[in-house]
Amino acid sequence: MLDACAELVDEVGYEGLTTTLLAERAEVAIGSVYQFFPDKRAIVQALTLRTMESYLQRLDERFASDDMTHWWDGVDAGIDEYITMHRTVPGFRTLHFGDVVDLHLLDEQRDNNGVIADQLARVLTERFGLSDVPDLRFHLEVAVEAADALIKLAFRRQPEGDERVLVEAKALIREYLHRQVDARSGVTQTG
Repeated sequence: MLDACAELVDEVGYEGLTTTLLAERAEVAIGSVYQFFPDKRAIVQALTLRTMESYLQRLDERFASDDMTHWWDGVDAGIDEYITMHRTVPGFRTLHFGDVVDLHLLDEQRDNNGVIADQLARVLTERFGLSDVPDLRFHLEVAVEAADALIKLAFRRQPEGDERVLVEAKALIREYLHRQVDARSGVTQTG
């Protein structure tokens, strides 16, 4: 059902998605949809959670296999995977991490990009030894918001993403985080 939901969201958008359309696409009875999901928001939330888990798994795989020597290599990987998902994961370009549906879809207390920033902070502290302090999470949240906005702009400009905008987004995020994280905390390279 989640795969059918992703396809439909790409075709008709979130507003056009109905449980009836989902049941038809998934070739299940409408009662089967309601057995698992009370409404379309719950379906999209499940799809969004699956997408976030996939994103984090992709990052973990990149971190495990790539020769990353500095935390900004991890940030670049995070941006690259986000762009790749825009290009390849059904439903992602429309839903992202759920902000189209609800800014608090992933967590009632934090907005969706804040949840993503927390997850990136976890990965960066584990892999690169950055101090997991509130400032790091704050700066990552600002960076995630900026990257999200610029990547959305790139995909509005061109279906596969305007490469010039994507390059500038990465440069902007790297410079911002370098200024905020390295310069203020005396971070040194770890591997």
